[in-house]
Amino acid sequence: MDNRGDSDASPFLSIFAALSYGIASMAMVFINKAVLMQYSNSMTLLTLQQLATALLIHFGRVAGYIKAQGVNWETARKLLLVSLFYNANVAFALASLKGVNIPMYIAIKRLTPLAVLVAGFFRGKGTPTPQVTLSVLLIAAGCLIAAIGDFSFDLYGYSMAFTSVFFQTMYLVLVERSGAEDGLSSVEIMFYNSFLSLPVLLFLIIATGEFPNSLSLLIAKSNSLSFLMLLIVSLIMGIVLNFTMFLCTIVNSALTTTIVGVLKGVGSTTLGFVLLGGVQVHALNVTGLMINTAGGVWYSYAKYQQKKSKQLKTMTDLEAHKK
Repeated sequence: MDNRGDSDASPFLSIFAALSYGIASMAMVFINKAVLMQYSNSMTLLTLQQLATALLIHFGRVAGYIKAQGVNWETARKLLLVSLFYNANVAFALASLKGVNIPMYIAIKRLTPLAVLVAGFFRGKGTPTPQVTLSVLLIAAGCLIAAIGDFSFDLYGYSMAFTSVFFQTMYLVLVERSGAEDGLSSVEIMFYNSFLSLPVLLFLIIATGEFPNSLSLLIAKSNSLSFLMLLIVSLIMGIVLNFTMFLCTIVNSALTTTIVGVLKGVGSTTLGFVLLGGVQVHALNVTGLMINTAGGVWYSYAKYQQKKSKQLKTMTDLEAHKK
């Protein structure tokens, strides 16, 4: 396959990719939460989102509106793990939203940078700087304090959220490597991800007993115009989120995607206290969330400084080489 990836991106595209992913990710949390408050079959919802994504890209390619190659089975084999990890992440995240309020969900998902750093260490990317290490520890401490003060604590929801963090880390690392090595565009990775996930998801909704009752319930609830519109928005935003997430990861990096996720969490946490309910305000919980958020902001700043220092060192080395 020729190299048609997005890795050689302009600064504008890099910023656009990061902002788009942040906005889409923040919106998606609230939309999914709103849908699951009325329709608890999370695996069926994920299956519908992936089906909508695969069909849109397929018909867009056939009609000539989307530039993407057809299915290459060798590429599909390489991206099978990416698809499995992505869908595992989303499935566990949706399951956690049924029992965890949005501020605590965001706090737990902020642990992803810690997991990415650990994965990077084992991949030979070296030891993180003291600032990065301390900021990640602050994130973890804030999450622990907030959990202790969470009166609506739900063990099942928490375990689902932590499992989601693990799978999110795995797919971010794999997407970064797959996009760079195979020259795939973000649209192509998104198509393969959706296409490969459908057989697994169909098996799971049957094996778990969601189907066919979930379909009957969906048809019954679709008589409500408000729910139908919410479901359509959820399917559209699933496509937007997939695209912007893969675009940001390929154009920038897995680490940048996690940083954007941390920063958008600041707004999500604030809005989570006032939208959709389910939050029992307690001083310990609020304090923990504030510490968690401060650690996230500090982490983002530390990574920005680290990247800036590397760029400065590279320029200095080039100038010294020229002399």
